[in-house]
Order: sequence, then C-alpha cells, then structure tokens
Amino acid sequence: MRVLHSRSRSARVRGGRSWRQAGVLIAALLACGRALAAQTAQTEFVPASQVPVETLPAAPLVFVAYAFVWVALVAYVFALWRKLGRVEREMRQVSDRLESRRRS
Repeated sequence: MRVLHSRSRSARVRGGRSWRQAGVLIAALLACGRALAAQTAQTEFVPASQVPVETLPAAPLVFVAYAFVWVALVAYVFALWRKLGRVEREMRQVSDRLESRRRS
C-alpha cells in the first residue's frame, strides 16, 4: 500500500527555490544599502553653473525610434495585405466550387 503525501517533491523544490530567491533579494538590498551609505555627503552648496552637464544627443535616438516603428508598421500592414489576399482567393475558389456543384 502506498502512502500519499500532501506535498509532492516538486512542491518542496519550488518552496526551496522561493526561499533561495528571497535570500538573494535580501542580500542585494543589503549590498545596495551599504553602497548608498558609503557615499560622501555634500558639505557645501555647489551652484548649478559649476556642475558638469552630461548631454545625450536625443535627435538621432528619436529618429531611429520613429524609423523602427514605421518600418515595423509597414511590414505588419504588408503581411496583413498578403494574408487577406490569400483568404479572399481561397474564398473565391470555395464559392466557385459550391456554384459548380449547384449547377450539376
């Protein structure tokens, strides 16, 4: 006679995995907390004119993003157009077959 357990082996493994993932998450949060605590505090006011400015040229990135979206949209519409043409052709063939069967 076999004894059935309320929890299967896979359920126990999944439970162990979740504890492991929680441990990794806690360790990552502690490491981030230590890194933030290690930063030195600013002791005096620094005017905005003396702060180095990092610039990222936005125009090329926006152009590439719009170009990608337009190319994807055109490709999608082209694929739909071809599939719709194929379906219309198949429906025409089916209706022609039905019409020829009705005549005979």
